[in-house]
Amino acid sequence: MKIVKINLVLTAVFVFITCLAVVVFNPPLRRLVAIVDLVLFAVGVAAFIWGYFSAVQRSRSDEISVAGLFLLIDGVASPFVMRAMNAALATQVFIGLGGAIIRSSTDGVAGSTLAFGVLVPLLGLGLNGLWASKYGEFGKRIFGEVSAPEAEIGKDGEHG
Repeated sequence: MKIVKINLVLTAVFVFITCLAVVVFNPPLRRLVAIVDLVLFAVGVAAFIWGYFSAVQRSRSDEISVAGLFLLIDGVASPFVMRAMNAALATQVFIGLGGAIIRSSTDGVAGSTLAFGVLVPLLGLGLNGLWASKYGEFGKRIFGEVSAPEAEIGKDGEHG
C-alpha cells in the first residue's frame, strides 16, 4: 500500500502545483512547476525501470502481460488498488495536458514551463509497473507450451 499512497500523494502535489501555476503563473512559480514536473518524471523513470526489471525476473515463473503490468487489469490488482492507481495516472494525463494547453505561452512567446507536465504520467505508469511487479497476481507460467506465432512456423522455417 505504500506505493499506492506515494502515487496518490505525488499526484496531489502535481495537481496543486500545476493548478496554482495556471492561475498565478509568475516567474518563481513557473520555475517551481518545471522543477516539480522534472522530479516527478525522474521518479517515474526510476520506478519504471525498477518495476520492469522486477517483472522480467518474475516472468520466469509468472505470465506477465504488459497491460496487466502497467494498467493493473485482468485481476492483477484488487479493484481498489486498480482504481486508485489508474485514477492517479488519468489525473496526471489530464492535468499535464490541461496545464500545457491552458498556458501554452509564456509572456507572449510560444512554449510554457507547464508543458513539462506532459512528462509526469510516466510517474503513474512507473508506479503501476512497480506495484504490479512486486504485489500483482499473475498466472503461473506454463512451460512447454508454444505461443501462437511460434506455432505457425514449421521446423523448416516456413509458415504453415
